Amino acid sequence: MSFFIGTTADGDKFLTTAGYTALILLAIALLLIGNALLSKRKTFDTTRLAFAAMALALGVVTSFIKVYHMPMGGSITLFSMLFISVIGYWFGLGAGLTTAFAYGLLQLMIDPYILSIPQMLIDYIFAFGALGLSGCFTKCKSKYAIIFAYLTAITGRFFFSVLSGYVFFAEWAPEGWNPIVYSMAYNAAYIYAEGAITVIVLLIPAVRTAFNHVKAMALKEQ
Repeated sequence: MSFFIGTTADGDKFLTTAGYTALILLAIALLLIGNALLSKRKTFDTTRLAFAAMALALGVVTSFIKVYHMPMGGSITLFSMLFISVIGYWFGLGAGLTTAFAYGLLQLMIDPYILSIPQMLIDYIFAFGALGLSGCFTKCKSKYAIIFAYLTAITGRFFFSVLSGYVFFAEWAPEGWNPIVYSMAYNAAYIYAEGAITVIVLLIPAVRTAFNHVKAMALKEQ
């Protein structure tokens, strides 16, 4: 793995040029392969691919707009998790997981923090990939389905982030804090804070109507 991940004199790990290249190619491959395997049609589903690529772009751009940045990396962003979650909600679990995994790879490329391979996988691939769990609500008919889908998605990310905090960052817990409790409190502080803001916005009828209108456009030719 040293070809893709280098180590500084201080022992910190970083992505090499080959590592960045591999991640970009893997993210593109995930979208293309996922699109080909998960499409309901025999032909290449350009609609699904276009919406997934658009969601990835919006997710990445809004992840740079940080409402609040916490110590050690957590941050409240401008609805970045929502843009990734909607793909699963629109197209199903498979498409959601594929897009979310690709997003995790892009986040690893943009802002890598690597202690070990297992930590990298949990923090970037599994935690961000869990945003695809929104696909569990694709067929939900409730007018609040998008909110249920979104909350499920961010709870999946919360689970893996807490796991990573407990396993790999327990020594950073303040004195007197149980590491698992501290990891839950730390990760909830930014994941569910952004979640609360997003849900408040989604509760606005006009916003939900707009999302449903875009969903209808996305599924028109499915």
